[in-house]
Parts: sequence; C-alpha cells; structure tokens
Amino acid sequence: MEFHSVNKLFQENFVRHWHRPAVSDLLGETFSYEDVCNRIARYHLFYEAAGIAHGDKIALCGQNTTGWAIAFLATLTYGAVPVPILNDFTPDNIRHLLHHSDARLMLTDTGIFKGLGGQVPENIEGVINVKGFKLFAAANPGMAAALEQSENLFKERYPYGIRPEDVCYYEDSAEELAIINYTSGTSGFSKGVMIPYRAVLSNLEFAHFFAEPQISEKDSVVSMLPMAHMYGMMFEFLFEVCYGAHVIFLGKAPSPKIILGAFAQTKPDLIVTVPLVIEKIYKTKIKEIVKKVKFLLGVPLANNIIRDKIRKKLEESFGGRFEEVIMGGAAFNPEAEKFFHDIKFRYTVGYGMTECAPIIAYAHYDKVKLYSCGQAAPNMEIRIVSDDPARVPGEVQVRGANVFLGYYKNPEASAEAFTEDGWFRTGDIGILDKDGYLFLRGRSKCMILGPNGQNIYPEEIEYAINNFPLISDSLVIDDGGALVALVYPDYAAGEKEGLDAAAVKEKVQALLPEINRGLPVYSKIKRMECRDEDFERTPKKSIRRYLYQKK
Repeated sequence: MEFHSVNKLFQENFVRHWHRPAVSDLLGETFSYEDVCNRIARYHLFYEAAGIAHGDKIALCGQNTTGWAIAFLATLTYGAVPVPILNDFTPDNIRHLLHHSDARLMLTDTGIFKGLGGQVPENIEGVINVKGFKLFAAANPGMAAALEQSENLFKERYPYGIRPEDVCYYEDSAEELAIINYTSGTSGFSKGVMIPYRAVLSNLEFAHFFAEPQISEKDSVVSMLPMAHMYGMMFEFLFEVCYGAHVIFLGKAPSPKIILGAFAQTKPDLIVTVPLVIEKIYKTKIKEIVKKVKFLLGVPLANNIIRDKIRKKLEESFGGRFEEVIMGGAAFNPEAEKFFHDIKFRYTVGYGMTECAPIIAYAHYDKVKLYSCGQAAPNMEIRIVSDDPARVPGEVQVRGANVFLGYYKNPEASAEAFTEDGWFRTGDIGILDKDGYLFLRGRSKCMILGPNGQNIYPEEIEYAINNFPLISDSLVIDDGGALVALVYPDYAAGEKEGLDAAAVKEKVQALLPEINRGLPVYSKIKRMECRDEDFERTPKKSIRRYLYQKK
C-alpha cells in the first residue's frame, strides 16, 4: 500500500466539498464543510496558544454530536492524538482512562462533566465543552487566556471567515500514532489500542473501494453507533466526511423504533449497524408475520410472492434508498441470517476488531456466502491455526496494514498479542474455506471444554436459545462442568400477552426441554436462570461476558 497523508486527504476533500452539508444532529443544526473548517481553525489556534504539541494526547468523551465530530477532526488534523472514551463508562473508569492515556485536555459535554462532579479530573489541564467551544473549567490558569487569545487571533486572521486556500492541516506519516482507542470488549478491562495513520488510511481506502458504488458526495448516512468505538468512527463518520458525504448523528440509544424512524426521515444511502439491532427488528416486526403465513411458504408461487413482499416492506422501513445493510461487531443470529438470505435482502456481515481499525474481512452482499463474514480485506491476510483450516476450527490470526502498533503503556499485552512471525492473535476461532471466506465459531476465551473433550462454543447455543419466544437474550456459562443458561426474558412481549413477570419466567423455564431437543448431547443445558434486568453490554451491544462467569 502506498501511503498518503490522512490529514492532507481530509484537507483536500473538505475544500472540494466546501459548500455541501458535512455533519448534522438529527432534528438539529447542520454544518457545511466550510463551517467545519472554520471551527477546526478555532481549535487549532487554541491548541497553539495553549502550548499543545504534535503528539500530545487529547481525550474526547460524550454523545455522538456534531460538536464531538468537529472536535475529533480538529485534534487529528492538528497532529495531536485523539483519545475517544465511551460516554457510557462510569466516572471512575473515565478518570482512570484520562490518567492512563496521559491526556492533557478533555473535550466533553455537559452531562459527562456533571457526572465527573463538575471538577477537572486529576492531571487534566482543562475541560472544554464541545458544544459552543467554551471552557468548563481549568487546572491550568493559562487555558482561559489561551481560549480568549485564540478567538481574538481568529477574528484578526480570518475577519470574513476561513477561505479554502487558508486550510492547511498537519502532514502525518505511516507509522505515526494517530489515535488511542480504548477497547470495550466482553472479556475484561480496557486496553489502549495504538492505531497508526497507515491503519486509518487503509480502512478509508477499503471503504472507498467497496462503498464508492453505494455512496457519493450527494449521499447521507445515519450515525447510530458510538463514534468512540472504531467501527462507528471509521464507517459512519471518518469515511463519509473524507469523501464529502453527509453524516447525520442519531444522538439517542439505537432502539429499533428510533432507528426506523430516523431511516424514514433521512432515507440513508448506506446503513452500518450491529446484528442485534437487525435481530430485534426480525423478532419484533417479521417473525410473527412469517408464522401467520407459514403454511403458504411451502407453495412455490406463493412462497416467492410472500418473500418479495416482506423484503420490499423491509426495504421501505430502512428508507428505501440503501445499497446494502452492513453489519459488524458481532456474529449474526443464524436463523435471522438464513431468513434475510432467503428473501434476498441486501445485507452483509463483516468482521473486524479495534486492533485493526477495524476491518479484517468483508464481502459485498451479492458475493457473500451464508453464515460467513467475507474474505480478507485489501491490505490484509488471514490464517487459521489448524491442521485443516477449511474443516477444523482454529485461532484466527491476521497481518497487514490495518494492524495496530500495540497497547499503550502495556508492553506485556502487546508482546502476547503477536506471534513470533508477526501475526496478530485475534482470539477468535474459525475456519477459512477454499475460496478464502471466513466462518467464525466463537471466542477462544469463551470456548468450554466438554466432558469428553468436545469444544463447545457457547455462542452457538445462545443463538438457538434466542430464537425461542419470550427470550430477549441469553448467556451460556460453565458452572462446575454443567452448562447453565442465564436468560433475560422478553418481558415487554409477555406483557402484550397479558403475562406478568412471574408468568413470563415460568413460561421461559418450561422451554428448557424443547431447547435441549435441538442441541447435541454434549451441549445440552442443565438449567436456566431468568434475570430481572438486561445484561451489561458493550457499545456494540455484546454482553460483557466476564461479569457473569462463575468464579
């Protein structure tokens, strides 16, 4: 891969699309690329006045908004290192990550600042409000003066606003640290993933190569995933603004109702989401319809007509203009995936990790194989550590331009993450068929060893459990050699049937024999435990599994 400066790419494209809309808050303000460049210039002047140097760390924590987006772009194009921190982390976690990352400044919103007690966290010189670009508070007295000085300097230098010829951003290099992104995984404490500029560029080029026929400078995308996570940041934000499209920030938790309402309003041209959102739409909107007409699905002509009608209704629900729905961040429930495949819905499931910024594998919807997550992305290689990689599952290992530099201030974890010959150990288990399509089986850390040495992948059992009525989600764990299913019932669905919580739990417990009938002998569930509340989740909506393992 030939390297070109990422920030110069932004510079070139912001100028090219100067008068076009760049970012909007749903039902809120819209900023053109010219507006974005004006606000970036203000940040740059402030950073200079505050003594921020290239390579200094600046933390961002808040809801997905135009303010967050502009602050991130301003930090990156200045040559500082943005440190996105998920806004649903606890105040103690946020303070820890601010300290661990060596951040000098924090860019945030009112809600997060109040959650921190309205005080400047330890070792942070100042806290800036991304809405309105104002100072919340400062430990360094010079911060207020720097902000005022930058405003005066902006008025002197750009009395009529910034012009295209005034835009000049920091020129980065391939191995230079671009972003520190803290993981939000299912298996433990966050690690600071050091992402180089080459990985950012490789992901942008991948998206441009595959999405160019799907999205252009005239198109729009609804951003529903957290931008503090690489999946949402790269494919719902950075790629779009890099090539002149329009990003609309949802700004709310992505429930099916809210998402479908946003799609109906904005009619996006490309949809990027996580499988859980589509699975919920399948269970709440489609599954009951399919049950009512099940007897007709065996009749060839009626079958085709019904499937076409369901697909068209789904396409209308998603705004009607999209090229494909791209899912990532977790595996797709096999039953739901089979249904979407059978009705010829335009979807695909990719595979990635924060450590690869994030893309590893992908295939366009008309080339994808059922249950696979595509082939190796450009600039990437995949291998399976197995005697027979096409049949016997083994660890998925990758290498290429997308792979990270290591974990920030954690040399031990960095060394453990790579093989002696330089491949990154993903920790996922899968197979790679003769055509190079990757099929994932689960996480190596989650795998349970059966009584006779069988490899049991709890995710496969959970997919089967989640297909049953009145079950919202589940988690299978090993309890002293016995498989136990922790289940979060669908209390809302039960309420529609006139059932209280106790009755819902009773009905769910009664499903155990039927669930086990569909499972191999070695992976049958011994008992189910119903939960009153949903599981704690990552921003990708995966369950934080480590919180529920038996000690």
